[in-house]
Amino acid sequence: MSSLPKILVTGSNGQLGKELRVLAPLFPQFEFVFLSREDMPVHHFELVRNTFRAWHPEYCINCAAYTAVDKAESEKELAFQVNGEAPGVLAAVCHEMQCRFIHISTDYVFDGNGTHPYEVNDPVGPQSVYGASKLEGEKRVAAADPDAIIIRTSWVYSAFGKNFVKTMLKLMNERKEISVVNDQLGAPTWAADLAEVIMHIIAGDKWIPGIYHYSHAGLISWFDLAKAIAEMTGASCTVNPVPTTQFPTPAKRPAYSAMDTSKIIEVYGVITPDWRSQLSIALEKIKKHL
Repeated sequence: MSSLPKILVTGSNGQLGKELRVLAPLFPQFEFVFLSREDMPVHHFELVRNTFRAWHPEYCINCAAYTAVDKAESEKELAFQVNGEAPGVLAAVCHEMQCRFIHISTDYVFDGNGTHPYEVNDPVGPQSVYGASKLEGEKRVAAADPDAIIIRTSWVYSAFGKNFVKTMLKLMNERKEISVVNDQLGAPTWAADLAEVIMHIIAGDKWIPGIYHYSHAGLISWFDLAKAIAEMTGASCTVNPVPTTQFPTPAKRPAYSAMDTSKIIEVYGVITPDWRSQLSIALEKIKKHL
């Protein structure tokens, strides 16, 4: 076993986990241990503890999450197990073994009725089972490991897994016109950029616990994002704006989910790039994977 400091990544088959895998070779000073849900069921305390004892990681990045927002409404127990209980288990084991813990959360912990970007200490009020389960995870992490870092992010997309950008590319290829909601506002996040921010924190000499927000800069609707995808890819598909009421879903979506990213910029000196420039770069990479 190498003597390099180890970074244990849970949920390694998800969007963020796979982007971290792509990034890993750029950080030869660390040894990465990528574990999927099958490798380590994150809610099982003794299994997690035994895995940590076997690897002795210095850092743990929790990318494991139940992300099926609508399905969560009917699978509440599973959503809370993965998003609520499991992060608490990981945090407790990390605290016990002096392993620094980074946990990923979401804009869905807020009520979505805001009018200005949510700050890290603004009141929370999730409107869906998914949001409530992620908030439970935050609470358990904070209680079990005061040294943990929690990063809330929004509208994540990448070349991997299921996400809005890939769905739009597929639909624009198959249809002459599509309708996309224009009354839900927020900011997208390319998972590759989030992975870089996480590694910037780990590789730096500063560790300031607490909650941070990270997303790209800008405030847009899902319609704006779809329209930009169509323009950048030269799709002939017409994109029509429609209200949320035309797309009833089991889970309520936040009407407003922009987050204030000033804390992570000030503390860690990271850049929150413009959403449009990053989308353009990401689309080139996504097209290679389709």
